[in-house]
Amino acid sequence: MYTELEGKTVIITGASTGLGKAMALRFGREKANVVINYHSKEENVKEIIQEIVQNGGRAISQKGDVSKEEDIKALIQSAHENFGSVDIWVNNAGIENEVPSEEMTLENWKEVIDVNLTGTFLGCREAISYMLDHQIKGKIINISSVHEQIPWPHFVHYATSKGGVKLMTETLALEFAPKGIRINNIAPGAIETPINAVKFADPKSRAAVQDLIPIGYIGKPEEIASVAAWLASDESSYVTGTTIFADGGMTKYPSFQGGNG
Repeated sequence: MYTELEGKTVIITGASTGLGKAMALRFGREKANVVINYHSKEENVKEIIQEIVQNGGRAISQKGDVSKEEDIKALIQSAHENFGSVDIWVNNAGIENEVPSEEMTLENWKEVIDVNLTGTFLGCREAISYMLDHQIKGKIINISSVHEQIPWPHFVHYATSKGGVKLMTETLALEFAPKGIRINNIAPGAIETPINAVKFADPKSRAAVQDLIPIGYIGKPEEIASVAAWLASDESSYVTGTTIFADGGMTKYPSFQGGNG
């Protein structure tokens, strides 16, 4: 637990399910003020807020599309009006869908790029602007993917968006380090989230994925939330512009495990 997070205000995009939900609950256990952004799954939000309050935190929800400037600005406004500050911003919202590259329409491309890359930029921009205006040495945590590094056929829009998030993180971290704003990136591997539920429910598909993970198991959302809490804490005070791969070793060329190759 990180006592310095108590009373801090954190905005998490895409926080009604999966990684976002796990991070919202973790920051709630740290007794932070949590602003839960969601695009759908409204039915989940009340339960998340209830659990956060039971653990000593405070929470509100705000519906919005992260690819729209007005919705991002509304998130900032809601956090400020309810809690008086924005100390931590987590750009978690993201989407993916499989389309062979030669069949990908411009609409397919834009849908993913608008949420994953433009949405992250808008979140970073508004959070930085607020932190500068209020002289807050805040933290921004972006969520990319192992596919910022690992090519992924049929998901060129997704891999492109996540590679962009990596370099965006590094560029903004360099630009705003002198202002005391730390910006880092988490690249999760295969995690037990709703977006992967169908794939992981099939024993053959699950085994195929596990074969790509040297540590031998599919990760839990709480394991990503732990990394986010550390990056938001003072324990990581000298870390900025870094991508942390929380992937069980997936990016370490598992086909070479055991001396193969």
